[in-house]
Amino acid sequence: MVVDVLRYMADVQRRYILHAFVVMPNHVHILVSPLVSLPRLTKALKGYTAKRANQMLGLTGSPFWQEESYDRLVRDAAEGDRIRSYIELNPVRAGLVREAGAYRWSSAGWPTGRSAADQEVRLT
Repeated sequence: MVVDVLRYMADVQRRYILHAFVVMPNHVHILVSPLVSLPRLTKALKGYTAKRANQMLGLTGSPFWQEESYDRLVRDAAEGDRIRSYIELNPVRAGLVREAGAYRWSSAGWPTGRSAADQEVRLT
């Protein structure tokens, strides 16, 4: 669901250009070029995914996401490449997969926009 929302907000709503992402069991990393203000973008992402996740999990009364977030300005292409690598290798470092492209909820291995490991994921 989080991958669907990330792609939808990039491809349909055009809130950002999505360069890289990974949805880990307890956190999410994204590398984007925002096309709206960062506070507006963060609020939309957290709000929509929290509402859907809480509905899916049958949770109410407690926040889904932590209040804080971390952001930084990417100053050049080399730094962007390092950040993309850090994001996409996160599941490998965590021991979830041996190769980044094998992780279903990541942009690793998506040169054509769809991971071979995640062909069944569809926007809803």
